[in-house]
Amino acid sequence: MTRSLRRGRAVAAAVVLTVCLASPVLVAAQTHPDQPPPTPPSADYPSLRLSGFGNIDFAVQDKSEGPRGFSEGQFVLHLASALSPRVNFFGELSFTPRPDAGTGSPPATGFNAEVERAIIRFDQSDRLKVSFGRYHTPINWWNTAFHHGAWLQTTISRPEMTQFGGRFLPVHFVGGLLEGSVPAGGLHLNYQGGIGNGRGNVISRGGDAGDNNARPAYVLNAFVKPDQAFGLQVGGSFYLDRISQPGLPEVGEQIWAAHAVWQREDPELIAEIADVRHRVIGGTTTSSNLAYYVQAAYRLPSMARLWKPYYRFEHVHTNAADPVFDLAMNAVPNLDGSTIGVRFDMSTYAAIKSEVRLRRRVEDEPRTNGWFLQICFTF
Repeated sequence: MTRSLRRGRAVAAAVVLTVCLASPVLVAAQTHPDQPPPTPPSADYPSLRLSGFGNIDFAVQDKSEGPRGFSEGQFVLHLASALSPRVNFFGELSFTPRPDAGTGSPPATGFNAEVERAIIRFDQSDRLKVSFGRYHTPINWWNTAFHHGAWLQTTISRPEMTQFGGRFLPVHFVGGLLEGSVPAGGLHLNYQGGIGNGRGNVISRGGDAGDNNARPAYVLNAFVKPDQAFGLQVGGSFYLDRISQPGLPEVGEQIWAAHAVWQREDPELIAEIADVRHRVIGGTTTSSNLAYYVQAAYRLPSMARLWKPYYRFEHVHTNAADPVFDLAMNAVPNLDGSTIGVRFDMSTYAAIKSEVRLRRRVEDEPRTNGWFLQICFTF
């Protein structure tokens, strides 16, 4: 990768960083989690900065698991404001097109608007930062590295285990978080510990309006980023909650997850695994549900430096007797899938991606094939 492209990527990263609080790890390869937004002179408080993301997609599929033809992706806004030298606010808003727009009475709106994140953070030092708000749960790497805004990630699609609106992992978390970084002999040990509301009555959503039981959710995440291996991050996390849904028994939930990431352009390597365990309160049987993926990408050298081919394999397997995922309203389908694609950075702030997805939901059934094209950008 040439110096000019590295410099361009660095400029783009700096623009994104100015509107992102680093909690937990907001912009993956392009930013560093220990760098807050630039602090203005005291006379300028509060200082609001804004950036945005958008994408246009095209899909051809032999079986319909989603939209076909052209579709408008999410329109996303990131807002950051320094309130004092040690206090910052970050917000993320998304606008997602609705397939039922204009139907019903009253007619459905054209877009769903969501407050994806709203975080106020107090920075005592790099070793200790305290924040409160609505987060992307720091339970696995992708969920806290690549947020809304498809330009941030190499691929078009997210792994199935960490899909927005998915049920396998709790994507959102409302509460408080302690985090920090300790040098630890060049290993740079990072930690995050949180308490708050876990899954809501609908398990794909967080408890935005309050916890639905008297048992808060807990999350603990730790990872190292050694100086001697630039771009490497290795860590794990633990999540504990109790799921309460109307008319159903309460279920204890434990999630163990681990990741290893080498976040460079040449190459980019990402591997994650998560084990979601459920047990009915008072019961004796614990069910285990496993998901993992491995992704590799490589920025081509010299004259081909604008091209970045990639491949991802992913697997999701749920227990047929699981007390949560075996319910129709909570169903998490099994999956064996491959994603093959290429990203072309046509400018510092815009990219074109093309990928083929081969998926099998049920063993011994034919795969579902699809070709997808995306134009994504940040501004």
